[in-house]
Formats: sequence, structure tokens, C-alpha cells
Amino acid sequence: MGSDAGLVSSLLNRLATAFKIRDLGKPGFFLGIETVEAGDGMILSQQRYMTDLLGRAGMVDCKPLATRTSVTKAVTPSDELFDNPTQYRRIALIKRVLRYVKGTLAYGLRITPSPTTTIHAYSDSDWASCPIDRKNTSGYAVFLGGNLISWQSRKQRTVARSSTEAEYKALADVAAEVTWVVSLLRELGLHDVKPSSIWCDNLGATYLCANPVFHARTKHVEIDYHFVCDKVPFGDFVVNFVSTKDQLADFFTKPLSGPRFSTLRAKLNMVAHLPCT
Repeated sequence: MGSDAGLVSSLLNRLATAFKIRDLGKPGFFLGIETVEAGDGMILSQQRYMTDLLGRAGMVDCKPLATRTSVTKAVTPSDELFDNPTQYRRIALIKRVLRYVKGTLAYGLRITPSPTTTIHAYSDSDWASCPIDRKNTSGYAVFLGGNLISWQSRKQRTVARSSTEAEYKALADVAAEVTWVVSLLRELGLHDVKPSSIWCDNLGATYLCANPVFHARTKHVEIDYHFVCDKVPFGDFVVNFVSTKDQLADFFTKPLSGPRFSTLRAKLNMVAHLPCT
């Protein structure tokens, strides 16, 4: 997929002198991901995997129902299979996920040539979002140039006592990921030595990264999260404030309205490569 055929050929020849390799040509399907050519780049699609998932659930050929009434009649808590309320809620959530998968089969992650290898990332946390244990959901998105290369959405392992603490923990997660990406790029000789930018929509967490004096106010925060402060003075990271409306990591931390969801999905380079059904 390289733009310089001569350079690609030279690289393959050099690799062949050290390893036993075979040139299979342009990638088509690798590790469950299909590559689809799109202009000057490509789209990474998991349509085959998603279709297989729907097949196991018997939803490959399902069509939208005409009315909500038919949904209610089809499956109700009184049905023998769902006489357990907890089990019914779980099944309902699984079906909701599968409906989303069905509606987004045609979407994939677009990768295009980028003139820079600068790293920038977005970090966010939804404070006390879980109604059961009040733990927070952290999310981040890491970009290499204009391409999304890493992302995560997961529940934090401890309860935060403030929104600043929750956002600070999320910053620690993305800082660790960016550190790994930078290390990989340096090994490949591709890092441009510029400090990585991390964008956070919480001013308290942003100040905490740059001002160690604030540590006195956050003694209850686990020590392993404070390594972010060690990275900032050495110029490894620049932690900046971004308004909530421009926070791309919202996509991974909280429920969103339809228009907001679609907007963030597009900004994360998720595009349709086939007509949606």
C-alpha cells in the first residue's frame, strides 16, 4: 500500500535477506480485518466478522419492524424464556448491541497518507457514570497525524472523589498509551521528536499535570497516576484544555444524541464504504 513502489520493493528485498518471506501482494484480509482501497488510502473493515456475529445470533437477514407494538409482542418479560428480570435486561441490551452492529456493517476506519507523524490524543472521563458502583468510564483516542491509531473505553478500577480525579486518571491511561506509541515510532525511526499533545476538557486535571503544588490536594489519588506530571516538565507531553463540544473522546465515555454521535464518528474517520442497509 506504499506510495513509492521502488522503496517498497527495496524493503522487501532487504527483509528477504534476513527472513524467509513471501510477498502476497496488496493486503486483502488479515487478522479478521478487510482492507478496502479508497482513493489515496484504504478503509479497515470488520464486515465479515460482524456478519459472522450476526449469523450466530440469527440476525443476518433481519429487517426493521414496522411498529414498536410488534417489538413488545415479540418479547416481553412474561415470556417463559425471560421470566428472570435480570436475564431479560441482559438479553435486551445484547439485542440492542446487535441492532447497532447490523446498522453499521458498512462502516470502517479510514487510513490516508499523512504529511506528519505528530501525535495528538483526546482524553475524557464520565464521572460516577455507573449507577451500580459509581465508578467512572474513561476513554481516549490517539491520532498519528490525521489517522486514528488507538482508542479505548473502559471502566476505571476505583471510585473517584471528584471529576478532576476521574479526568486525571483518564489522562494517565492515555499518557501510558502515547508513551508506548512514541517508543515504537522511535524504534522505527519515524518519530519527529515534537512533544505529543493531549487534549482534556477538565481545567482542574489540566492544571494538575503542570503544577506539582496541586499534589497536596490530591494525596488520596494513587501514586501511579502521578507519572503524568513527570512527563510534562521533560517536554514529552503538552496537556491542553479543549472545550467539551470539541472533545472527541466523548464518543467512548457517555451516551450521545444521534446527531452528536454521527458527528464524532465522522471526526474519528469512521466512514461508510458500502451502501448501508
